[in-house]
Amino acid sequence: MGAAPELICANWTPDNPECETVGRFSCKNCLLVLYCGSKCQKSHWILHKSDCRSPLGKKTWSPDWVLENRDPVFVRNGPGVQFGRGKYLWGNVPAFDVVQLASNEGENYGEPLRLLFAASGDVRNIVKTIAQLPSSYVQRVDVTMNDRDIDIVARNVILLLVALVVDDVDAAINCIIHVWYSARICKSHLDVLQQRIRPLIQTVCDKIKSKPPESLQAKTWSFGEQRSLRLVLTKSSWGSLLSFLDTPEGLTEEQAHQIRRAVTMAESRKDYRDRSLLCQPSPARRVASIRFREDGLLLPFGSPRRDSDFVHPNPTFFQTANTWPMFDNADPLHGWSLKEVEDCPNGPATADIYGKLHCHITTLLRQFLLRVSSSPISFRLFQMDATDLSEHLEMGSFDRVEVSNISDGGYLGIHRILQSMIPLLRNPIANPHATLITLFMNAVDECLTDSEKNSLMDPGGPTMDRLFKYLPPQQWRGPPTKNSPDSIKFVYANDLVATYEKVFDRYMTRLGFREVGEFIGAAMKDEHTIVENWPFRLKLQPGQPGAQEEFDSLLAGGMSGKERYVEWKRIGVYGDEHE
Repeated sequence: MGAAPELICANWTPDNPECETVGRFSCKNCLLVLYCGSKCQKSHWILHKSDCRSPLGKKTWSPDWVLENRDPVFVRNGPGVQFGRGKYLWGNVPAFDVVQLASNEGENYGEPLRLLFAASGDVRNIVKTIAQLPSSYVQRVDVTMNDRDIDIVARNVILLLVALVVDDVDAAINCIIHVWYSARICKSHLDVLQQRIRPLIQTVCDKIKSKPPESLQAKTWSFGEQRSLRLVLTKSSWGSLLSFLDTPEGLTEEQAHQIRRAVTMAESRKDYRDRSLLCQPSPARRVASIRFREDGLLLPFGSPRRDSDFVHPNPTFFQTANTWPMFDNADPLHGWSLKEVEDCPNGPATADIYGKLHCHITTLLRQFLLRVSSSPISFRLFQMDATDLSEHLEMGSFDRVEVSNISDGGYLGIHRILQSMIPLLRNPIANPHATLITLFMNAVDECLTDSEKNSLMDPGGPTMDRLFKYLPPQQWRGPPTKNSPDSIKFVYANDLVATYEKVFDRYMTRLGFREVGEFIGAAMKDEHTIVENWPFRLKLQPGQPGAQEEFDSLLAGGMSGKERYVEWKRIGVYGDEHE
């Protein structure tokens, strides 16, 4: 789209001499788009009016199940139904800085940092962590990443290679954002993939073509004297990696659009979409949400889509000519702190949440790329089960180990995680701040008794009483029937105001967290220094300044409030090969 500025007039095109390019004020009705002046606003109205006057953008909007006077599908089928192929190519928990140097080793720490993301998912935690290292820290950073899903590993490799080979910071940011998040990309992005990244991988594939399919093959690329990326894959996975750089033969832009839209806008999912729209904090957010579901481009709302340059299906998503890989409700917003996104300055278009997200990620990527280009750093990537990593890594060598929620019982579970990950952590003599970070997303639900579930819905109980303070009945539209929008929203928000300490304590007792930890040589940290125990729980009390905004943001953010982190440290000092 050319070198247009970030705060761009919605009427801008390269061949529009009357446009002053920079957007200085927003449409007052929707606060979604920017204009340089009244001429451009009038000229653009024919395109903008359908969004500006959308029924979704009106306070009186109601879900279709209300208009059709029927039970919503999720009442009949249950709230946990999911739709789509089910790959988690974007984070579904907000990113966090796993180092937090100021609160741990100190900003002037004089030793290298070694970080392990054992079930990495996408690169959001890596980007945020590296971006937020203080400028006073000048030591080497070694990052090891692993995920068992080749789709995730391949995309992470590609994004990191773009960061390492594209010298122009703005061009690198633009390419990374859209390869990471947009369903269609520009020719310049595809050129980077095919002309800069593909030859690096093709050379390896040519060299190992006679190797057994399941044999592990490694390659280290060096970029100057301080930067490197090492990739360890089976020979067959190296071949798969190449396919993430090429659009499937015969797949057109329109076909790709229809394939994705058949998932994200499926008629059978209408009620689930409407329930999500109910939880948006403003009508304009509903319009923005549907826009992203419709076109899949992570751009500011007013970025020109006439004669768009985004005409190539993103090959890192479209591995076949007939499949969209993620759930229908996958949303880039879920991988980032919604408060940080909302606080990101994006000019007068204050309702443009995806524009704010674009701005937020751009800022972090700029900091990340500047650190990567100026500091000694190495990346090492694997694709295997997390419990197999110890065969390929140095014992006692990592300052941080982050495992996402594979510590949940439905995945590896806390016992296997402690057994496989604690020995990789540096011992307390080498680094008393070395930390294993585990996340439990399902533990509370697994441990809630029927009595506790009923008490959460007790009309006279403390949970309901607190919720009424955020969603007072006097503000509801009409009587509280079982399927009214306010009733559905009320039920959906119930989890957010409850407290679950006793439930999780029971979970820890049942699984013997302390006993198993002591046996393995680990202990739960009394005070967290990386991430809060319950980061997605309401902090303010109803009625306090900002409390309603906090509630509204949490309700829209995709978290349940039941997510619990546990930080661990080593208490043993023996058996380290690395020390």
